[in-house]
Amino acid sequence: MKGNGFTLVEMLVALLIFALIGAAGVAVMGSTLNNQERVRAKVDRYAELQRARAILKADLSQAASRRTRGEDGLPALTAFAGGSPWGEGGPILAFTRRGWENPDQAARASLQYVEYALVEGRLERRARPALDGARLGPPQVLLRDVSAVNPAFLFGGAWTPTWKGNPQTDIPAAVRLDMRLTDLGQVDQLFLTSGEGL
Repeated sequence: MKGNGFTLVEMLVALLIFALIGAAGVAVMGSTLNNQERVRAKVDRYAELQRARAILKADLSQAASRRTRGEDGLPALTAFAGGSPWGEGGPILAFTRRGWENPDQAARASLQYVEYALVEGRLERRARPALDGARLGPPQVLLRDVSAVNPAFLFGGAWTPTWKGNPQTDIPAAVRLDMRLTDLGQVDQLFLTSGEGL
């Protein structure tokens, strides 16, 4: 005689199937969350790269033929220097740019001296609060996990690894930065300058 309920074996089989479906769901959810975190990290990294590119592009497109004086009061040898032309340990790029916004109407020039350097795996941008005789301000970190930056400068149809001016112009026509990032590998960026080197 058969009753209206389930047998113990049927209940155990149903619980086993439910447990297997639940375990598979948890595994799929965990995998999805891990993938989502990896995708978010990649998106953040590419966004960091795009921000750095935008800042470099804005600065280099506004490069000016204006030599400055350092905090020691000595004049710079050129308005635009790059690739450590006077020895190792210097900045990758050092130049004056136009178009420094001044919304507060402070008593300062619209020109700004900026430097880019690779410091302990970070691409940093530093600027002076005043054009001449001021100390460099705190660094702005543009990119992290950078193992190398090799610049090149275009003038007269030829690329050179360093730049310290030219008899015809202070500014090269273009700047190329070949960067090696630890997670993305080789990333090459090309920037046109203000056009004074054309």
